[in-house]
Formats: sequence, C-alpha cells, structure tokens
Amino acid sequence: MRQRRFLIPVSVLVVVALGVGLYLFQPWRLLTVRETHEALLVPPAAAQTTAQSTTQSAAQVPSSAPVETPKEVAAGEWRSLEHATTGKASLIKLPGGAHSVQFAGLNTSDGPDLYVYLSPHASSSAEKTFGQGFTSLGKLKGNRGDQVYEIPAAVDVSAIRSVVIWCQRFSAGFAVAPLEQA
Repeated sequence: MRQRRFLIPVSVLVVVALGVGLYLFQPWRLLTVRETHEALLVPPAAAQTTAQSTTQSAAQVPSSAPVETPKEVAAGEWRSLEHATTGKASLIKLPGGAHSVQFAGLNTSDGPDLYVYLSPHASSSAEKTFGQGFTSLGKLKGNRGDQVYEIPAAVDVSAIRSVVIWCQRFSAGFAVAPLEQA
C-alpha cells in the first residue's frame, strides 16, 4: 500500500513531464517535411538565361513602353547555424518600388516555431545577434521548396544585411543568408 502511494504521484509526474517535453521539443518534426512551391518573382539563373533570350527576340518588335519586371538586388546562399540548410535567398525589387524576399530551393529541418527575420546584422555575425533588432516576416511557410515573403513598405530595405530562419521557441537560428545590396 505504501509503495502504491509513492508510485502513483511519481507516475503522474513522469507522464506530465513527458507531455510537456514532447510539446516543447516536438521531436517528430525532425522527420517531417513541409514543402512549398510558390512561383518565384525572379527565376533561378538557368531560367533567367532562357528568359533573356526570349526578351531579346521580343525586343526587336517595337513597343510603346518598356515593361518593368522584378529585379534581384541582393542574394546569398544559406549558412547553416543550428541545422544544415541549403538554397538561395534573394532580395527582390518589384515594379513600383516594393520589395520581397524569395527562397529558391530551400532545404532545412522542420521545427516547432520557425519564423523568417530580416536582420540588420551581417550574415557572418554570431548567432545570438540575429534575435535582436530584426523585422519578422511571419512564420516559415515550409522547410523545403520555393517561397516568397512580402516586405512591409515601412521597412528600410537599405538597412537589411541578412535574412534568418529563426526558432522563436528556443531562440535559435536555423540558418542565415546575406542580402547586402551592391
């Protein structure tokens, strides 16, 4: 009887601790994949070559006004922080002056609370600095594939030096890519 009085509270405590641990860490996320296939504003380099040749032949036909297209103004490959990450991040200037960030071929681990941050810090900075002075663009849409994030008009894009995939729950960076404009 004495042993039962001790065993029941300990069992309840272990179950509660296990539940809290599973909720916080979500270890199954290491095995999950969330793919996103959004249309990129500026296609990768191989597609740009084809688009340029098409544009050149189209340029031979007289046109009344030049058509403005989105332009890549800064880009960089991902540098892994807490999780191996590959792909390319680009800062895109849209017709009319607005800006967006696009990820081409992103491949990283899934996580419990991932966000996309614009950072005033260089991509070579220490990981902890990326959790300070950032602008959040919202939750990461997927851990694999192509995706686009609109930058609010109030953001000073000249101050952006990098883009970060950040886990808010654990204050940890998954990866960072440089976005310094030339």
